Amino acid sequence: MNLSELTWPEVDGLSRDLPVVIPVAALEQHGHHLPVFTDSMLLGEVVRRTSEVMTNRVLFTPLMWLGNSHHHLDFPGTMSASPRLYLDLLNDLIENMLTHGFRRIVLLNGHGGNSIPGKQAVFEVRQRHRLRQDLLLLFATYWDHGRPNQIRTDLVQSQMGHACEWETSMILRLAPHLVKDVRQVETVDFGFAFEPAYRGWTTNDRTVAGHIGQPSAATAEKGEALFDIFSRGVTEFLETVIAWDGHSWDSV
Repeated sequence: MNLSELTWPEVDGLSRDLPVVIPVAALEQHGHHLPVFTDSMLLGEVVRRTSEVMTNRVLFTPLMWLGNSHHHLDFPGTMSASPRLYLDLLNDLIENMLTHGFRRIVLLNGHGGNSIPGKQAVFEVRQRHRLRQDLLLLFATYWDHGRPNQIRTDLVQSQMGHACEWETSMILRLAPHLVKDVRQVETVDFGFAFEPAYRGWTTNDRTVAGHIGQPSAATAEKGEALFDIFSRGVTEFLETVIAWDGHSWDSV
């Protein structure tokens, strides 16, 4: 069910136990071969497939395309909300739905740079409403819900990168006319030399071209498989949100 298609009286008639999913993504550079709207396009397709399965059991808001992408600002075309501004934006999106009485709210993410502020946002909102025991506030990234390498033996990468094999494959499936020739694109290593410590970084620190991973291994057939795996994973996750008993720590 899409919020954008409903009148306000129709929204008012919904159960307040209905999960509300707020998709959040980005508009940022994706190397020499993918469009800047890649993250939003991919999350939008995952949401489309998931919503077709969930029908009227979940309420999906329109996708928020502006993300926290300051680490990509050295590359033209990137648009970004600064981290603190983005935190306030996510806080307000959640608070809007709380004001309308909804109690199960999920930020569904499609951009790695949104992860830290997204988790912080649900933490902050929960602290403001700490006396309520009927709230379920969640932040989830779609590619964490699914294990492609356990299903596909032909995937070169074992994790999501940036404009990588996985993202390139999915755009090849979704909009192949937007993908430039990737056959000669070099592999860029994922590694962080100081792990498990977290190092502050910009994209230029890690890649000159703007991609991380091995886009040359991408195919549209892999892309369809990845969409299917991630969409099914998100659907299974949302089933646990629906099944929550309304007050306990556990999902069921």
